[in-house]
This record gives sequence, structure tokens and C-alpha cells, in this order.
Amino acid sequence: QVQLVESGGGLVQAGGSLRLSCAASGNIFSINDMGWYRQAPGKQRELVATITSSGRTNYPDSVKGRFTISRDNAKNTVALQMNSLKPEDTAVYYCNADVLSGPFYRLLHLWGQGTQVTVSS
Repeated sequence: QVQLVESGGGLVQAGGSLRLSCAASGNIFSINDMGWYRQAPGKQRELVATITSSGRTNYPDSVKGRFTISRDNAKNTVALQMNSLKPEDTAVYYCNADVLSGPFYRLLHLWGQGTQVTVSS
């Protein structure tokens, strides 16, 4: 069974930084795109950042210049460095990955369990 496990959420003051990590485990052949999404109370889940297997990144304007996504293909991990945090960044953050899993080369679109990020003003 392939799964994603996140870590690193917490409470931080506005202007502070947090780093989220996500590790994929199980019978994995390869991982295509990886990303982070977030969902605030009463709002839809939204894109925070994505990264391809070759390292190409994408960010919405709301986090561009403040957040940085990175990945370690050898370790099947993805991280999100969040700087200059704002109260509006408060949400549950979810890791996402497109995983080619064994033994039958199934393509799985996986989500982590979510980690809470709270930014106080």
C-alpha cells in the first residue's frame, strides 16, 4: 500500500516561517507531479504549489515569492518552505502525488492526511 505522510505543521506568528514535509512510502516505481494544497474552513481546497519530476515548479500569485516547493526523488519526499506567513495562510495543508505503484504499474493520485498550519496576527 502506497501512502503519503505529512509533518511540520503548527502555530506561528505572522511574518514567521514553517517547513512542511511529505514522504511517500510503499511499493513505488516512480512519482510524477507532487504538490501541496490547502483548505481553510468554509473554503474550497486550493493549489499552493506543484513540482514536476524534473523540478519545474508552479505557484499561485497568493504565495509566489514566499513559498518554495522542493523534492528529493531518491527519497520520495516533497517539502514546502513557507516564509513571511500571513494569517490568511491558515489552513489544513495537504500533500499530493501522482505515484506509479507496483506490482502492476498502477497510477495512483494520492493525498496525505493533512497538517494544520495556523498563523496568528
